Amino acid sequence: MFRGKKYQDSVKLFDKTKTYDPAEAIDLAIKTSKAKFDETVEVHIKLGVDSRHADQQVRGAVVLPHGTGKVARVLVFAKGDKVAEAEAAGADFVGGEELIPKIQNDNWFEYDVVVATPDMMGVVGRLGKVLGPKGLMPSPKAGTVTPDVTKAINEIKSGKIEYRLDKTNIIHCPIGKASFGAEKLVENYKTLMSAVVKAKPAAAKGQYLKSVAVASTMGPGIKINPARAEA
Repeated sequence: MFRGKKYQDSVKLFDKTKTYDPAEAIDLAIKTSKAKFDETVEVHIKLGVDSRHADQQVRGAVVLPHGTGKVARVLVFAKGDKVAEAEAAGADFVGGEELIPKIQNDNWFEYDVVVATPDMMGVVGRLGKVLGPKGLMPSPKAGTVTPDVTKAINEIKSGKIEYRLDKTNIIHCPIGKASFGAEKLVENYKTLMSAVVKAKPAAAKGQYLKSVAVASTMGPGIKINPARAEA
């Protein structure tokens, strides 16, 4: 695979065979961020669980102390008084059953997070096959199925992110922009890792944190020592 000159220069800044402490790795991720735009720094966590088993799922949400650098667009499914409440709280889109064909037929996905009041889950459930694969399906575990839409919207707008396993048992999460600087990114990283470690399923056996890496959008992955990953 051909890599550009900037990528090749970035790779020279660290030892690919070595694992680093989190602060070192994040500092290197910032240094290897050489694009003309403000790159997002992401963490990739491979867990020693099997996502095919319901009792080994790892999913939740956490509010990063410094946000992600991106204000999420929020769609709220609500009815009655909750519609006005969601609008007042700053939801980007609010609606009900009338949104089903727009999403199913018109492929409307101009939002980053979907929130639903519990009484709307019968409607939202019909969108499972469309929203599910995109990671947009509301869930009580992530705090996106809730009667308190104001709290949900405020948390999402202030930097709440959802973490969940993909089919290869890896969690991919943004922890901010390269411009944040190492200190803020390290604090965001620690908050995320603490949440993921606390979410360890009782059924998980053996080593839980298999591998951890950090990378900017266009930069190479920098490995973090799993034994020090929570530090």
